[in-house]
Amino acid sequence: MALNSKFMQLYGYDVLLGSIAAFYVFMAPYTKVEESFNVQAMHDILYWRHHVEKYDHLEFPGVVPRTFTGALIVSTLASPFVLAASLLQLPKIYSLYAVRLVLGCIILSTLRFFRIQIKKNFGSQVEAFFVILTALQFHMLFYSTRPLPNILAFGLVNLAYGYWFKGSFYAALNSLICATIVFRCDILLLVSPLGLELLLSRSISLRKALLSCGITVLFCIGLTTLVDSVLWRKLLWPELEVFWFNSVLNRSSEWGTHAFHWYFTSALPRSLLAAYPLFVLGVLLDRRVLFYIIPVLSFVLLYSKLPHKELRFIISSLPMFNLSAAVAASRIYNNRKKSFWKYLYFAMLGLFLISLGCTILTFMASYENYPSGHALKALHKMGHLNNNSKEVWVHVDTFSAMNGISRFCENDEPWRYSKEEGIPLQLFQSRNFTYLLSEHALINGYKCLFSIKGFSGARVHAGFPPISLVKKPKVYVHGNAETGEIIHRSWPGC
Repeated sequence: MALNSKFMQLYGYDVLLGSIAAFYVFMAPYTKVEESFNVQAMHDILYWRHHVEKYDHLEFPGVVPRTFTGALIVSTLASPFVLAASLLQLPKIYSLYAVRLVLGCIILSTLRFFRIQIKKNFGSQVEAFFVILTALQFHMLFYSTRPLPNILAFGLVNLAYGYWFKGSFYAALNSLICATIVFRCDILLLVSPLGLELLLSRSISLRKALLSCGITVLFCIGLTTLVDSVLWRKLLWPELEVFWFNSVLNRSSEWGTHAFHWYFTSALPRSLLAAYPLFVLGVLLDRRVLFYIIPVLSFVLLYSKLPHKELRFIISSLPMFNLSAAVAASRIYNNRKKSFWKYLYFAMLGLFLISLGCTILTFMASYENYPSGHALKALHKMGHLNNNSKEVWVHVDTFSAMNGISRFCENDEPWRYSKEEGIPLQLFQSRNFTYLLSEHALINGYKCLFSIKGFSGARVHAGFPPISLVKKPKVYVHGNAETGEIIHRSWPGC
């Protein structure tokens, strides 16, 4: 009992946050198009190993190249679990669980490093509220296991925050530079204001900073160029091409634009929830917080100038905003018996409950947001042919490939898969696929066997709960009309 008590005292917060993140992994294991490069890269490293000619990215390279460095690290750490799953003849989806859980462990370990520094600088009570606020939010823990370049960079940003609090300023800058060079060039918008603040406050010297950071820049360029030139089969520094595409050519706006204020009026309120008003209060209540908030707030402001905006782009700012909110929550809690503070305390508890409700609702929407993954899983259960020697060909259209399907979702022979793009609907009849996963309900030569609904919106109504999810058919599974064994079987229908 004493040993268990000691363990929970040391790692209780990690168990809490890790359990929530793991719950999200098992409930929503599938991935979206934004994660496709890294998740396919992890699959190929684990299953094709040195046979680079079979790697998915050579056939589907994406809009801009991405680095294999993060996928290589995660896959290496996950390989013992994947090997065990292979020996037990478990489906490849278990390997997807493994790589995502390993990634989550990496990210939450870096968050733990930052959290320990919070405890040393602000006390255990602020640390406790930091954990509570993080647990009540959806996006940080949900994204912490998702193989996005933003999340791989997020781990290094957490290390930078920890070093910053620790007083290891050069290590903080080097962590951010590594994240910028290898994973996300936009972290430059964070390292620049931080470096400027450290120079103005005389925390670092310009000469030593240039020397230390220059060495890190050269090392990281060499590392990513070496790894990616081999796997992309050409001389390549991926993030330089991403920088050119997004910042110089400004072509990221082709994927949609938002107003300048969107991060402050939509993304941050949705991701921070109760911490959003509390972080403003924290800046006012503790002067120390302002020193840490200014570079992070500058990062979000600078990013707001880019027309194309997504929440994941600024996810690295959330821990610092949570710190400020935790400082405010701790101050309110300590003064809760005083007349004015009592009302703030009850308001804070109300915000916590609202945050929990919003997180549950967002999770339910996210669970329904991977319809093609659920569709392929259902097809694998129902679509076996009696003649096992015959190949079963499944065509996955672009919409389905973007909304839940990766190579980890595929079964072994006799199942075979095609992601060929650009096939006109009228030509499927001559292609003789066994099954189709499509966003279209009617395709000549095929019978619609069943459909899978996905999240389509939310509806406010009288009663409890006041908000419900709206689901509509998103993916249709079709069977070849010339295959009698398929057509005469009982299917759920469309």
